[in-house]
Amino acid sequence: MKATLQNYQARMRRVLDYIDRHLDCDLDLETVSRVAAFSKFHFHRQFAATFGLSVHRYVKLARLKRASHRLAYRDAQSVTEIAMDAGYNAPDAFARAFRQRFGQSPSSFRKSPDWEPWLAAFGPLDNARSKLMQKTFTTDDVTIRDVPPTPVAIMEHRGDPATLGATIQRFIAWRTAAGLHPRTSPTFNVWRSERRPASPADYSVDLCVGTGQPIEADGGEVKAGVIPGGRCAVLRVVGNTDNLEPAALYLYRNWLPASGEEARDFPIYCQRLSFFPEVPEHEAVADLFLPLK
Repeated sequence: MKATLQNYQARMRRVLDYIDRHLDCDLDLETVSRVAAFSKFHFHRQFAATFGLSVHRYVKLARLKRASHRLAYRDAQSVTEIAMDAGYNAPDAFARAFRQRFGQSPSSFRKSPDWEPWLAAFGPLDNARSKLMQKTFTTDDVTIRDVPPTPVAIMEHRGDPATLGATIQRFIAWRTAAGLHPRTSPTFNVWRSERRPASPADYSVDLCVGTGQPIEADGGEVKAGVIPGGRCAVLRVVGNTDNLEPAALYLYRNWLPASGEEARDFPIYCQRLSFFPEVPEHEAVADLFLPLK
């Protein structure tokens, strides 16, 4: 019975991976049901029963999520190109769908995103993905590394996590202007608070890019710092790297007590090795570092 359920869930996971990888293709019901090896006459009900939304709505939300990331964080593509990539034949049809979902036009969102409706709009998508995408970790997934000190440029985010997107926008704009591309300059997040503190105002994370170049102390948002070297427990997470809390909980709750190690006096942090939307969400990769004594 358990093996049968696992097989069923694996087939459904395969569908989500296929959708992620083929957002530019025709994702009709027949194609998607064939990927899962389910009858097309029943698949739409099986999908909705498993994930809480229809295949059509899931695909539409996934395309809109990629489009919104490209609008907010990537200036190279025009709104028309992003609309076409999202499966719309005309920019005005894309604009209507976008405004209906987020309360802003694509061009307005690009200039000044309103992040709270954006977060709310993707709740059903995130819930669907979390149903079968929860990872289980084992001690074999954790390695201990001696990490060298890394000089970084830091942009601090302090306050409601709902406004983090705006800080990320400014961080990307700054690193782009500084010529610090993710392919050549590593990207780190250092968490200085819980993911969901009792008060949203207490949320605190540092956005960092590795660089040896001097940072001007001109009163701007960016300052120089160092991620200290030393021993670290490292756990690699592939897919759904927006939420690294399950991996962090595994390190703290399971791995650390059983390892005999002690945590060092520096926060848990991650290095982001590949990003959505440059790669499909299930191919995004992040290494989580727990500093050890």
